[in-house]
Amino acid sequence: MNITAKEIRNIAVIGHSGEGKTTLCEAMLFNGGMIDRMGKIEDGTTVTDFDELEKAKKLSVNLSAAYLFWKGVKINVLDLPGFYDFEGERHEGLAACGAAILVIGANGVLPIGAESVVEYCLKLGKPLIIFINGMDKANADYAGTLRALEEKYSGKLAPIQLPVMTDGKMTGYLNAIQERCYKFSTQGPQEVAIPENLKAQMEEMQASLTEAAAENDELLLDKYFDEGKLSKDDVVHGIRKGIATGSIFPVMAGSALQNRGVINLLDEIVRYMPTANERKNSLATDLDADEITNVECEEDGPFAAQVFKTVYDPYTGKLNYIKIFRGRLKSGMTVYNPNSGVEERIGQIFVLRGKKAELVNELTAGDIGAVNKLTATDTGNTLCAVGTKIIFDPIRFPRPCLSLAVKSANKGEEDKMFAGFSKMLEEDYTFSIDKSADTGELILSGQGEIHLEVLAKKLKARGGIDVKLAEPRIPYRETIKKIASAEGKHKKQSGGHGQYGHCKVRFEPCESPFEFGDEVVGGAVPKQYIPAVEKGLKECMAKGVLAGYPVTGVKAVLYDGSYHDVDSSEMAFKAAAALAFKEGMKNADPVLLEPVMKLKVAVNGEYLGGVMGDISKRRGRISDSRTDGDITTVIAEVPLSEIAKYATDLRGLTRGQGRFTSELLRYEEVPPQLAEKIISASKTE
Repeated sequence: MNITAKEIRNIAVIGHSGEGKTTLCEAMLFNGGMIDRMGKIEDGTTVTDFDELEKAKKLSVNLSAAYLFWKGVKINVLDLPGFYDFEGERHEGLAACGAAILVIGANGVLPIGAESVVEYCLKLGKPLIIFINGMDKANADYAGTLRALEEKYSGKLAPIQLPVMTDGKMTGYLNAIQERCYKFSTQGPQEVAIPENLKAQMEEMQASLTEAAAENDELLLDKYFDEGKLSKDDVVHGIRKGIATGSIFPVMAGSALQNRGVINLLDEIVRYMPTANERKNSLATDLDADEITNVECEEDGPFAAQVFKTVYDPYTGKLNYIKIFRGRLKSGMTVYNPNSGVEERIGQIFVLRGKKAELVNELTAGDIGAVNKLTATDTGNTLCAVGTKIIFDPIRFPRPCLSLAVKSANKGEEDKMFAGFSKMLEEDYTFSIDKSADTGELILSGQGEIHLEVLAKKLKARGGIDVKLAEPRIPYRETIKKIASAEGKHKKQSGGHGQYGHCKVRFEPCESPFEFGDEVVGGAVPKQYIPAVEKGLKECMAKGVLAGYPVTGVKAVLYDGSYHDVDSSEMAFKAAAALAFKEGMKNADPVLLEPVMKLKVAVNGEYLGGVMGDISKRRGRISDSRTDGDITTVIAEVPLSEIAKYATDLRGLTRGQGRFTSELLRYEEVPPQLAEKIISASKTE
């Protein structure tokens, strides 16, 4: 594998779930001679969907890597999950790739999730090819899909081919720049004469592509004004430059399932997509000089790389997927991890084809591979030559946005369950596992219900631990609205010393969670027993009288009582305080409080009305909104009970475009009719 960065293309295959990304990867690998026959998702035989969970769900869950060679170029392909819940895998893959292919169906519309993918690629400066898939299907609508794209990305699209349709299906394609037409056959694309009925469309496309090429290069623009035309090589150069800057998205079409248009796609990847050494903005921090430096993709420079994913393989152990930015990585090398401050010795080096890890002696600048058994290196970490202390920015991951309570199905496995999830955190930075201080439940938080379900199944597959997921309890509180006094007397005689404690306590609403006051005069309650009364009241605050929720906002004042010289004790006064608490709380107009969250929702303007209306339905109050370009951020106050599954609902409202954060703002009284239901449910439970 004696290749250089100029001969490498790193491509992420992205798009919403079900659009055909994995099938396209399969067709690319087949055409590159890496597999003898194309596997099928339905049969669980594809290279990149090899995990048992992926086979069962017919859904990509993990980022997976493969490679092929095409016309002397190594193409590293990363198949990224399309479902929203696995967005973290997309962040990892695009951190390693220099370009992307967006796969969308030929359905005449802009599919759900496509916009967020395009915007993310634009934000990262990733060149993008759009591949309209499913052109073998009945009623495939290439023109309608192209119109939908043009409405959203006017001026950016560059259709470089025109599908040749027969009886509603794509049977070939016309390349407008090369002025060549091909028909599909079992031996691959075969050149044919350009149909007369397509020549006018080809000329329109050529004119449009020529203008787009000229607009992306000042020298070409001058030449175009002077001569009124550009050569084919000039057009290719201008289009390639526009792709690199993100101002042009080439559009192609085909059928991944029928392996039609895929060879043409591979040709255009080689022709248009940036080589590994053309990658821009490979910035890192030079720790010694304390300055930002650009890491050039040089094979002979000092080694620098970043880990973009970590997995645990049952055969090879811990595997770190790695992108080489500079230099060469060889077996036996010692490298430095500036994140952990540890030197690591490189053992085995692999290139990946799905679940197959193939041993190689080295990786060169621009390439992607994996290393095993690094002890102090995790996802996002930098590895560099010893004595060359640079560090790449960490990979940014989305915060968990949906939480469920999790508990082991079998008693006695709680510790094993927690340890298992904690181990998985090394592979997946988009979830968390914590114990709720309010309810005592173990809370599993992630990107959505499917994400959490997959995590639970992963735990079962790896450790044999069954878990149950349920909606977490809302951490309600109880408080009082008026002043009330109560008396608690604990008196018990059972031979020998008895028990006697007597206290009178006044309960008042207050701002702080709990206050204790002492107004006892004349020694009615001896000083040595007053702390016992306070302690007894504090312990009672953990469980209110309405529904057993913790109590807050109460001031308890001990103002009178009595004692017995022999029978009184701290224990007796604690018991008396508990009796006073129950009576006093009932008489002080107790109410239920609910947590109110500060919700921030960032959404495109076209979905703003729907989002604001939905917030109102959730008993929310909008307090502010701020607009920046096309994005409006709505700030609202919403009860936590109303947004338990907001992550899923917001995606549906905004076609995957909306983003939100929430944080506890305060507690407010629950409306009476809702409070009755909560109290009744609590008693039943």
